[in-house]
Amino acid sequence: MPSPNEILSELKKVKYPGFSRDIVSFGMIKDIEVAHSRVTVMLTVASAKPEVIQKIVADVKTAVSAMRDVPAVEVRIEQPPAAAPRAATGATQREIPAVKHIIAVASGKGGVGKSTVAVNLALALRGRGWRIGLMDADVYGPSVAMMMGVDKPPALTAERRIVPLQRFGIGYVSMALFINDETAVIWRGPMVTKLETEFLFNVEWGELDCLVLDLPPGTGDAQLTITQRVALAGGVVVTTPQDLALLDVKRGVEMFREVNVPVLGVVENMSYYLCRKCGHRHEIFSHGGGARYASELGVPFLGELPIVRELREGGDRSNPLVASNPHHPVSVAFEAIATRVMQQVECAP
Repeated sequence: MPSPNEILSELKKVKYPGFSRDIVSFGMIKDIEVAHSRVTVMLTVASAKPEVIQKIVADVKTAVSAMRDVPAVEVRIEQPPAAAPRAATGATQREIPAVKHIIAVASGKGGVGKSTVAVNLALALRGRGWRIGLMDADVYGPSVAMMMGVDKPPALTAERRIVPLQRFGIGYVSMALFINDETAVIWRGPMVTKLETEFLFNVEWGELDCLVLDLPPGTGDAQLTITQRVALAGGVVVTTPQDLALLDVKRGVEMFREVNVPVLGVVENMSYYLCRKCGHRHEIFSHGGGARYASELGVPFLGELPIVRELREGGDRSNPLVASNPHHPVSVAFEAIATRVMQQVECAP
């Protein structure tokens, strides 16, 4: 009988239907049990269509059955718990014409690199072939414009609609495009709500496969406005490994669940630092907390991102790492996260 590790290696040959990546890379293998009479493979499938699940099960059985001395194969499927019913919000959601999916990138607290993740995730999705728009929903601390590059204020159409700036094949808007660097935005909630509604529905986004929203940190009026105004395909929660940040992961996840938005998963940013000189891995903020909390909350863990100078420099120089160096290990990690996000969004019922 083969060992679980040998079976896992064989399952790396099983591709997720419609993707070039395998089911192991997608994190679908929950457990492998080897007994005298059979091999049992336990899979976790998030929001996949029945025909997709059937294809994966069939391919797993074929791959494992072909291994030497395997008498029988059983495949068990575990799916995440169903989302709670949508809370009454008193607002009517609208569609954005020609925009297929809308994904929100959120964090329970500031300082975790949420905007860096949002920008590079958008670029990774663009690299995977999607037509992407990027909206900076953080009115008080907008940073997307700096990372993407601010050339000039957006133009307006004859109908007074905003034309997003274009860079790296992505159209984007941000409050920072309408104010100078020294201006403080001192607005009450209704003004913030009005601006976010303007960015959602009065921008010439064009035909998009996905609009990525960089939400402000926390769980307040701005986040509630977004979920009230437009239907989200899902939310991505960004955290760092230390306990102080992880305490807010639950708030971010519960925020999406409260308004019936699927949680696409958790990203652990600043997961570790790899020294260039000695090659030693330093876990400055601890490590593994994002994966642990994702498991406890029953949501996917999308991946971990290390601390690297190039990622910070890319944002500071308006040349994000995924765009400037797509072969960098961190860019490859963003590509893997983007692939997992695409899989969940496209396979949602």
